Amino acid sequence: MEFGFTPAEEAFRAEVRNYITHDLLPAGYWRGMEGEFESEHFGFSKQVAKKLGGKGWLALDWPREYGGLDASPIEHMIFKEEATYFMVPGLDMGIGGITWVGPTLLLLGTEEQKQRYLLPLASGEEWWCTLYSEPDAGSDMANIQCSAVLQGDEYIVNGQKIWTSAGHIADWGLLLVRTDPQAPKKHHGLTLIMVDMKTPGITLRPILSLAGYHTFNEVFFDDVRVPATNRIGDENSGWRNVMIALAFERTAGVMLTAASHRLVDDMVSFVKETDVGINLLTNTPGFKQRLVELATRVEIARLLGYRIVWLRSREAVPGYEGAMIKVLAAETFQKVTTVATQMMGLYGQLRRGSKWVPLDGMMLDMYLDSVGIPIAAGTSEVIRTVLAERGLDLPRLA
Repeated sequence: MEFGFTPAEEAFRAEVRNYITHDLLPAGYWRGMEGEFESEHFGFSKQVAKKLGGKGWLALDWPREYGGLDASPIEHMIFKEEATYFMVPGLDMGIGGITWVGPTLLLLGTEEQKQRYLLPLASGEEWWCTLYSEPDAGSDMANIQCSAVLQGDEYIVNGQKIWTSAGHIADWGLLLVRTDPQAPKKHHGLTLIMVDMKTPGITLRPILSLAGYHTFNEVFFDDVRVPATNRIGDENSGWRNVMIALAFERTAGVMLTAASHRLVDDMVSFVKETDVGINLLTNTPGFKQRLVELATRVEIARLLGYRIVWLRSREAVPGYEGAMIKVLAAETFQKVTTVATQMMGLYGQLRRGSKWVPLDGMMLDMYLDSVGIPIAAGTSEVIRTVLAERGLDLPRLA
């Protein structure tokens, strides 16, 4: 068995890395996972996305007629690994545009929808957000109450969503609504639709992240009119369709793992090249072992991500495997950022802008950001239940 990348794939990785470091990003660039949607940075994020879209790299493995290059899922993964490692902004065209909106439309969308929405996504022109969570729904997505009533050829949407990442910069949103409040089971009355975020009746209220960035939003819908042609799949088939979208969403653990890989490498550089780090490495028993354990977890997560890509190459939708990489990658990222801030001591608590802050203060931002990552796309507890039932075929708890 040959376990590795082909010479052509390794050459493509080198091409991507060279383009990012020499042509795409300025020297020393490292903004981290937050900030790409901030007003002072979003213009640069859009420039980067358009450059990548112009090369066909944003959606590498999509068919050419929808803006991709018909590349293999492995090539697309290589691009995402390298781009995330160097913290390239705009990779997902908002939150989810490339990772799950596009793949879901490729599977479930009409030809008209694919032509309309995939091409602007792949070219870096239109940005997306995801509108699932609601204030009173808890961790069960089937509890949502935001309603859509069909009147003629339009849905009239009323309700509220929360924790909508990138909603304030998004052109479009993937919206889960309740279309049949009388359905015998709460899962049966849901529908997935696409909504223009500039439609009259939509109001956004910012929610700042722990790191102080405008990432999240509350979104209110007041008699918002959405064309029925924006529906994905049949009415009241939303639960099945959103589960497909979530399966793709959880594969974003591949990118999260690449971010952890970068952080581990920076931690190693820190302990080798700074007085604080050298002292820590020399005088703290077991610290080397902690670094080795983190690096090992990152490699395990990478291998799990490669399995998901292998499934995609066989035209399979990742199931419990996507849940596995999500929970492992999220918890690994949290462990890495925790150890990183601890090893820097009081310096690790400094914010960006201080002349004493190590690594431009990004470790603290990452640490604060890591708190919410095990919650997004399903909490680790919920995902472990998914793994038990779908991966291990254990009986469902009453």
